[in-house]
Amino acid sequence: MPCKKSPYFGPFMMLCASLLFSTGGLLCKFIPWSPLTINGVRSLFSTLVFLIYFRVTHHRLKFNRTVFFGALCMTGVTTLFIIANKMTTAANAIILQYTAPVWIILFMAVLFHVRPTKLDIVTCVIVFAGILCFFLDSLGSGSMAGNVIAVLSGVFYGGLFLLNQFPEGDAVSSMVLGQIICAVLMAPMVVQETVFTPQVLLAVFLLGFFQVGVAYLCFSIGTKYTRPVSASLIAGIEPILNPVLVAVFWGETIAPLSMAGAAIVVVAILTYNILGSSAPASDEQPASGIPQ
Repeated sequence: MPCKKSPYFGPFMMLCASLLFSTGGLLCKFIPWSPLTINGVRSLFSTLVFLIYFRVTHHRLKFNRTVFFGALCMTGVTTLFIIANKMTTAANAIILQYTAPVWIILFMAVLFHVRPTKLDIVTCVIVFAGILCFFLDSLGSGSMAGNVIAVLSGVFYGGLFLLNQFPEGDAVSSMVLGQIICAVLMAPMVVQETVFTPQVLLAVFLLGFFQVGVAYLCFSIGTKYTRPVSASLIAGIEPILNPVLVAVFWGETIAPLSMAGAAIVVVAILTYNILGSSAPASDEQPASGIPQ
């Protein structure tokens, strides 16, 4: 596909994933179920998305150690994040999960011996400063256990960005296997729920099919054509848009400091990708395979 050769194709797919991810908080407002039940049932619908993709593209499901590692990362990030939301504030859970760029830099250095560039480091600092501004009022209000779980979800999230960096890796296979694991382990918990109104069922469908299924499909493609750190920084749009959507549709107010943080993150991400796309080819890391 010619569009895949564009330096903007990968970032565009990551942007689509981030926009879809950001609807999670809003959709969850309509579902009065336990977090694990929501995660399990939405995984049924998200699995359907990947099965359709496999059918249409004739993509073959892979089974190897890297794919199973990715499936564990997928299971870990979706499960731990939703548990963290139960044990700590949503703001804490989001900001601590988005320590992912730091873990990616460390993973790249340890696994592939890739040293972070000055642009990587500076942008990470700026992005974290922006997110910190956005959630400054909420920090410290959550439990320590919930915060630790949120950090662990960030570690697993960072692992997802590296799946296409291994020659034997296949992000799409990892995503669908991870969703199948979540569905098998958690969907049966739906028998404990009592509210099944059309509004709730529609919200669950949208959450699974689009917010997880289509989003992670875009994510798996985007990470194949975007450097891991760059991809993770684009994904940093999610913790900004998530509470913004809730504020717009549910009337929750956003403080001026939070708006300033949102501006910092968006400008930093746009600047990073503009500078990154104009860098000399010799300075770029391969989109897939082990970086040289």
